[in-house]
Amino acid sequence: QVQLVESGGGLVQAGGSLRLSCAASRRTTSTNAMGWFRQAPGKEREFVAAISSGSTTYYTDSVKGRFTISRDNTKNTLYLQMNSLKPEDTAVYYCVCRVGSAVVTAPTLYNYWGQGTQVTVSS
Repeated sequence: QVQLVESGGGLVQAGGSLRLSCAASRRTTSTNAMGWFRQAPGKEREFVAAISSGSTTYYTDSVKGRFTISRDNTKNTLYLQMNSLKPEDTAVYYCVCRVGSAVVTAPTLYNYWGQGTQVTVSS
């Protein structure tokens, strides 16, 4: 079992930045793909970004060039740097981890989920 704990969410104005962090309860980040999903009110959960065990990254089109996913294997921590935030980025952001090294975008393929952290972008 792996516990994931997100932090770093909050309220920010459009154009601002936030950095989300996700701490894993045990050493997983070096052997498992990890990523971020988000869910806005009234919408389905959406893939945001993922990083493989070999640090290959993948982003959904709407965040390319604005968000950066990274990992620090020495700290068992995943990050999501979010720049140029837009009101449409408002959502609960979830950290995820899968038993497998490759990046995937389907939520059903991720085995572990954090509780989520709220990101609110005001216009």
